Formats: sequence, structure tokens, C-alpha cells
Amino acid sequence: MQIIIAPDSFKGSCSAVEVANSMEKGVKKVFPNAITIKIPIADGGEGTVDAIVMGAKGAYKEAIVKNPFGEPIKALYGILPDGSAVIEMAAASGITCIPKEKLNPMIASTYGTGELIKAALDNGAKKILLGIGGSATNDGGVGMAMALGVSFLNKKGESIGLGGGSLGDIHTIDISGIDERIKDTTFIVACDVTNPLCGKDGATAVYGPQKGAAEEMIKQLDNNLKHYAEVIKNDLGKDILNVPGTGAAGGLGAGLLIFCNAILKSGIKTVLETVQIENYLAKTDLIISGEGKIDSQSLFGKVPIGLAEKAKDYKIPVVAVVGGIGKGIEKIYEAGIDTVTTIVDGPISLEEAMENANCLIETSTERLLRAIKIGMKLNLYKI
Repeated sequence: MQIIIAPDSFKGSCSAVEVANSMEKGVKKVFPNAITIKIPIADGGEGTVDAIVMGAKGAYKEAIVKNPFGEPIKALYGILPDGSAVIEMAAASGITCIPKEKLNPMIASTYGTGELIKAALDNGAKKILLGIGGSATNDGGVGMAMALGVSFLNKKGESIGLGGGSLGDIHTIDISGIDERIKDTTFIVACDVTNPLCGKDGATAVYGPQKGAAEEMIKQLDNNLKHYAEVIKNDLGKDILNVPGTGAAGGLGAGLLIFCNAILKSGIKTVLETVQIENYLAKTDLIISGEGKIDSQSLFGKVPIGLAEKAKDYKIPVVAVVGGIGKGIEKIYEAGIDTVTTIVDGPISLEEAMENANCLIETSTERLLRAIKIGMKLNLYKI
């Protein structure tokens, strides 16, 4: 029996790699001789570098970059066998890079993400895949662009400050100093967010509160992004105000589109293509996936559903081990997930479940595989 183990992370608890390792332990308790292929997956957010480096047999590189507040930190990115690079903006500019009580999108910057891009270019990358989930920023990618050589000047001809609070000071944008290697590099952005840059569905209104923005700050940041879009239209001749996806990662989607000519693609589909999961499917009997919570929102680009779509053509059953089950589970079954089991095996607090997630994932996977084994004995399944 060949089993693909391809979960997402259980956010705040276990990385996708840790989840996959726990699932494998559960599998081996029931089918010790099974061939298990672990492919931790991400949808463009946290864990994207780990998923792709592990799945594509790449290597990690380390760079010293600035965190959202300009302080030096170590950040990992990946180099794949074909020389392309994979970057998580969250490694440099993410919400986990700074304490929750200090979150402030007025001053948080994507400058470190630009430094990661430069590090990848220095390694010779001609193709860069970026996962842009989990940002602490709302600067429209201005910090990233600054790190790559773009100048954002105020009315006095001076460089503006870093962070979303400074975008209202932009008078002119000068791209003459941008890194020459950008034009010869393909940028793919793994992202399922379709929010526009501004407005009620924009970057600030939807995601600002989780980054520490209160009501008045949200208004200012949104107005600043609108001003930013106007200067881009005047100076660069590109209208990005209502383009879907430009609001991703506090407007980093817009910055990547404008300054790196990036292509925005489905996060899960991009990751599955990059790890070349198709190479394993022909000989696979079962796929085990999972995520922290599965519900109707999982239909919009989440890992288990992306796997189910791939498995459909091969008639491979797909099961999910999850932290919790929300509303709309019947739609999950319609999308190709054959069954779902939760790791919670009795009355338990959320904190306790998160602390013991690895053990709970292992035992729930074991229970699920024992049920499948019964079906095999009864000739209900042909696995």
C-alpha cells in the first residue's frame, strides 16, 4: 500500500512537517509495511517554504534581513533543484515576527521581504515563488520595493519613511534605480486572497484589525493606500485600485504586480505543481490530508480540497484529519473528501488540544486507519 501524507499546518500548534510526522506514526501502527510519502503542503501562507523545499527536495538558505520594525533577524528561504527560489514573506515581514501587543501597521514594513528577494537573486534565481500570507504590514509593498531600489519621494524630494503610515507622503515614484535583475526574473505569487487594494473589501478594512489597526487607523491606512494607487497611476501609468489580489498581505500583492511584474496564482495549486505531486499519484492508494479546522471556507483554496481535486482523476480516496469541524461539512464531501475525523477525543479545552496536538493527530490517524482496515477485511475497500 502506498499512502501520501499531505497535510497543512495546524496553525498556532503544529507545522505541516510535524503534522505529517505524527500522521505517519499513526499509519505505521496499523500498516507497518505501507509505503508512506510525506509531502507537507501549504497554500501560500505559513509553511510554504518547508512544504516546497521538502516536496521538491530543495535546500534551505539563510539571510539576515529586517523584521517589520527594521530590526535584524534570521530568515530562511529555499533554493530548488532547478535553481528557482521560494520565499515566505512571513519569514521577514510576518505577524509572528513581533510580539502581538506591539503590532502596528502604521510603521510595519515589507523591507525585509525585499531583502529576501535580493538574497534569492544573489543566489542566481531566475524564478521566485512567493507565499505572501501572514503579514504584519499594510504598506502596499513599498518597503519591499525600496529594498529593491525603488525611490518613493515626498514633495521635498526626500525619501518617505517606512510603514503604511508614510504612504500618504508619496509625491513621486522613481523606478530608475530598481535592481536590473528584476526584469529577467519570473515572479509567481502563491495567494488565494482576491481582495482589492482599498475599500470595504480591501487590505486594511478586512485584515487591518488583526494587525493592530483600530477604527481611525484603518481609515488613515486605507486613504494612504488609495493615495499610493493614484501616484502609481500618475507616475507609472498603471491602474491597480480595483485589481483582485492587490490587497493581499497589506497590499504587497500590488507592490509585486507593479514593481516585479508578478503573476498571482492559486496558492494550493501552485504548491502542488511545484512539488510535482502528479509524479506520485499513479501508484498511490490513499491520501491523508488535514488542517486546523475544516468547514465550508475550506472550499476556497485550502489544502485538503486542492488534493481532492488532484486525486479525482486517479480515483484515489482522500481522508482528512483535522483539529475541528465547522459548518458546511456536507460541501466538503461533495468536493471529494471521503471522510473527516477530528483529533478531539473527548471534552478538552482549545489550549489543551493545541498543546497535545502531535499526540492527538497520531492517535486519531491510527483510529481512522483501523476503520479502513476493517473495510479491507470485509472487502468493502480494495486498497
